[in-house]
This record gives sequence, structure tokens and C-alpha cells, in this order.
Amino acid sequence: MQESDRLILKYGCNPNQKPASIYMEDGSRLPVKVLSGNPGYINFLDALNAWQLVCELKTAFNMPAAASFKHVSPAGAAIGIELNESLKHACHIAPNTQLSPLARAYAKARGADRMSSFGDIIALSDKCDFETAQLIKSEVSDGIIAPGYEPEALEVLKEKKKGNYSIIQIDENYRPKPVSEISQVIEKKQVFGITFEQGRNEVQLNESLFSNIVTENKTLPSDAQRDLLISLIVLKYTQSNSVCYAKDGQAIGIGAGQQSRIHCTRLAGDKADCWHLRQMPRVLKLPFLEGLKKCDMDNAIDTYILNSPLLLKDGNWQRFFKHRPEMLSEDERKEYLLKIDNVSLGSDAFFPFGDNIERACESGVKYIAQPGGSIRDEQVIETCNRHNITMAFTGIRLFHH
Repeated sequence: MQESDRLILKYGCNPNQKPASIYMEDGSRLPVKVLSGNPGYINFLDALNAWQLVCELKTAFNMPAAASFKHVSPAGAAIGIELNESLKHACHIAPNTQLSPLARAYAKARGADRMSSFGDIIALSDKCDFETAQLIKSEVSDGIIAPGYEPEALEVLKEKKKGNYSIIQIDENYRPKPVSEISQVIEKKQVFGITFEQGRNEVQLNESLFSNIVTENKTLPSDAQRDLLISLIVLKYTQSNSVCYAKDGQAIGIGAGQQSRIHCTRLAGDKADCWHLRQMPRVLKLPFLEGLKKCDMDNAIDTYILNSPLLLKDGNWQRFFKHRPEMLSEDERKEYLLKIDNVSLGSDAFFPFGDNIERACESGVKYIAQPGGSIRDEQVIETCNRHNITMAFTGIRLFHH
């Protein structure tokens, strides 16, 4: 139920947490309205974080942007750069399909980590067009937020989930208001009945952050700067600790919410490796059964890439494939990944040890942006030098909780 000043949600973080609602503390009208469905508390947390992310991406690159959010962290984010045919195939898009710039951004954002994007909230920087809606139509998603919807696109989306798909429209001109006589916006939340408040994170992220290159290798091409900037913008809206690998105008591996930074780097690196391996010719040619759902294909691909013998066990492979495919050997996997290069990596806080760099190298990282400031900075720089990596110290921490 939506009133002018309050939107009643179906429940809070869990079904037992009722009542739940969102409203403006000053009594003004909400900048969002629900066009279809019944979004919940977490849906709106995802939607509003994702909306901020895509707005920053569009401002930074003057291109349409999209994000896929799950549990208040991005599973993927991208700008509307063209996809090659291998990536289209890996994203379940038919060959030679013409995509609008916004549809390209969405396809890349959803395709970054298709397992994590299952049941996501989608954010689009621009009015949702028909091409983008057509892509969303066949994906498992809980909802979408955008500044508007073309009539044909809205009709397509309203058909999802038997009419229960959450469609949120946000006023693209909305900006949080500063507290009177205070120029900075103050954000508040309550934990255990205690109110926390802080200044909103208004830090401006741009290429000037990469001017302090601390490694022997000073090479930082424009594509790498673009990808590093994407990684930092993504991290600004990712639950910390967090690390983001990026390539070709999109996030390809995000490690979020880990207590140890090396675990972030490993998790994000494993996801980036999976993104690359999905485009491996052997994987693209897997003999899937006709009519198999995308989510079942994605599960099978993920299991195949992980070399799980259970997938190809007799009585199991017949659920997915026309005939039993050969197992992907560890040597084939390693050989393919060894060819990966020019990946960019951002970290929301400093690397405390060189082991993070060693793991990043295994996933083709050649460019790194991180705040710096560890007592072991020299060890981390030396590790980068051994691997001929370019690393910039940004001086900006990007924790988000």
C-alpha cells in the first residue's frame, strides 16, 4: 500500500518482522512509487543502493549503466559497451541480437555472476526500453528500479511472476536533503534501539585518483583507468570488506562482506575466473537439452567449471545434456586462464599483505587501485614489482555497511 508519505512493505528483513514501511522523516513525498508488485524491506535496500551505483557510473562515463543487486551488494554492474559474440553466448543471448546501450549494460551486469544474480533487484540508469525489458523477461529476478519505463517495456515487465514482479519508479532528480544549516547530508539508522548518524559518503570518484602510481611500472592505459574507476564505484556500494575485479567496462568478480581481505580477493578472483571460463569454447559448446531453463544451465555450467564429478555421473548428466560431455581437465582450465590478461582490480581498503597480489595475478590482474596506508605497503609494492603490475594509491577508503 502506498500513501503520499509512506509505503507499507510486506515485511522487514524476515517475514516475522512486521510492520515494515519506508517514509521520509520530514514528512515529504517519497521519491519512489511502486508500479507493480509488493516489494519488501530488503528489496528497497537493494534498489536504493543499486540506483546510486548506476547513477554514479552514468555520471562518470556518460553512458547508460545497470546493476544487479543481491543482499545489499552488487552481483554485477556495467556500462553499455558492446558485447562480443562469446560473451553474448555466455549470457544466453542469441547471435547477432541487436541490443540498445542500456540492454548491453544490463546483459553485462547480469552476466558478471549469473549464479549470484538469481532473484536479484535490477537498477537501470535510464528509462527502461523494450530491448532491455525483453532480456529481463526471461531471467529470474525479484524486481527493478528505473527512472521510467517505455509503455511496451512496462507491459513486458508486468507479465513477470504472474503480475507480481516488483516495478519501482524513482524520481531521477531526487537528491537527499542536507540537515538545516548543515551543508552535508546526514544519514541515520538504528541498531538495538540506539541511533547512529554520519555524513553521507559524497566522495567524488574519478581518474585523478590514479595519479599516485607507486610501482616501477607506471603504465596505465585509458581502458584500465575506466575499469579501475568502475571497480571503485562498485565498491562504494558493496558491503565491506570488498574487492572488485573489472574488465571491458564491467565488474567481473566481486568479493563482498568478508572479514579477511585475502578471502575477498580469493572470492572475487574465483568469480572472475568463472566469468572468463564461461566464455571458453568448450563451455560454450556444452550440449544442453532443448528447452532447459537458463537457471539450470547456469547451475550446470558452474558445476562443470568447478570440475565436479557429480555433474557427469550416470543418471545425473541426462537431466542437462543431450549426450555426456567430456570433463574439463584441470590442465585445460589452467591453460585457458593463463591467457587472461589486463584485468583491473580495486580494493575498498589497503592490502595488508602481498598474498593478495599473488592471488590477483592468478586471475590476470595487471592494474590495481587501493587506498594504501598499510604498515606493509612496501611488501605489497615489491610484490607488484615482481609481477610487473601497475598499482595506484588512491588515499580513499570506501567502506560501506
